[in-house]
Amino acid sequence: MLINLFQLIIGLPLLYFGGDYLITGSARLGQKYKISPFIIGATIIGFGTSAPELAVSILAALKGSPELALGNVIGSNVANVGLVLGLTAFLIPLTIADNRLKEEAPAFLFTTFLILLVIWDFHLVAFEGGFMVLLLVLHLWNSFRKKEASEIEMEGETRLWSDKGIFYQILLIVFGLVMLVGGARFLVEGAVAIAQSLGVSEWFIGISIVAIGTSLPEIVSSIMAAKRGHGEMAIGNVFGSNIFNILMVLGVTAMIKPLKITEPIHADLIFTTGLSCLLLVLIRTGHQLSKRDGFILLSCYIFYVSMKGFGVF
Repeated sequence: MLINLFQLIIGLPLLYFGGDYLITGSARLGQKYKISPFIIGATIIGFGTSAPELAVSILAALKGSPELALGNVIGSNVANVGLVLGLTAFLIPLTIADNRLKEEAPAFLFTTFLILLVIWDFHLVAFEGGFMVLLLVLHLWNSFRKKEASEIEMEGETRLWSDKGIFYQILLIVFGLVMLVGGARFLVEGAVAIAQSLGVSEWFIGISIVAIGTSLPEIVSSIMAAKRGHGEMAIGNVFGSNIFNILMVLGVTAMIKPLKITEPIHADLIFTTGLSCLLLVLIRTGHQLSKRDGFILLSCYIFYVSMKGFGVF
């Protein structure tokens, strides 16, 4: 029990400082290269927070568990929209410029429907995976070729390496990501062990501690970005993470080991597609995600997890 409490004590500061370093380093890169907060969130932060999903899906596919590989992506995307953005918007309303939404929403919507189409027949072959990775490369090229005046104000960020060059800012981002993932792992392992020792059911542990714990890097980075006035970075984080999950995680996994699904997945595919569309409707309505919108997204996430827990989906 003492070791588990120690894991909790270590995990919390790792999460905080990891999020601090990640957002600070990313914001400084955005300033230097005139990249908008949204693009920074959708690329650098989105890629970084999707890296664990990539590792999990590849290992699951190689071990003959394609359902786990796909479920990892769908579950992560639902959590990103419902839990991460829902919780962030409920705490700190997020705004996004109308022109930014018009530029970035098509890619998000396209990849959302792409996964619905390519996996509907329960198969994802190497050719489809390669096509998805190619689409990701084109998406990244299109994102980084846009140069614009920096919108990022450096307020509240750590002063660590503030006078250093780009190499040190990249190191800061890497350190932040490692600390975020490590902190989340410590928290989840410690909390699960304590809950088990107190007699809490495996089902409740799975849908609460583990589900929230695996989304902690996205939650912390999004809330920290929103608190510092980088609302577009928080939204971009989720847009980018979902795009990376579909195009990179599933694409690379299918290229290494084609997926053949035997479990029923249509309800999950329809739900994640509908939730993504709902997100765009909520943002489009007022060019922001209000506390009410955050509550709606959180409610959708709780509904989905409950349905999965009771075996309805």
